[in-house]
Amino acid sequence: ELVESGGERVQAGSSLRLSCQASENSGYAMGWFREAPGKDREFVATIIWDGENTFYADSVKGRFTISGDNAKNSVALQMHELKPEDTAIYYCAVVMSYIDDPQRDYEYDFWGQGTQVTVSS
Repeated sequence: ELVESGGERVQAGSSLRLSCQASENSGYAMGWFREAPGKDREFVATIIWDGENTFYADSVKGRFTISGDNAKNSVALQMHELKPEDTAIYYCAVVMSYIDDPQRDYEYDFWGQGTQVTVSS
């Protein structure tokens, strides 16, 4: 089970920190995806535990930072300079074994219920 928290309604330019706790194994990698109204789910960021390599979508690079604690099965997403277009439901996901492209959502094995982030202008 994955449980996200931290979603809120904020003003543009604000910062927000999302957290995700996995009840068991944190797997090969943990990531964040988001789904805005009327749009497909899109990749946001992933951390691969081996070497703690991180990957970001171009739209959030430089503004968002993913971090985590493998031993505690947790991951966080620190978001700065939020924009109205960041408004979405943010989902945490875990992939249990190696994948060559962490941006592909269908590769992930377990998903949380999501947490709503709303950024007003």
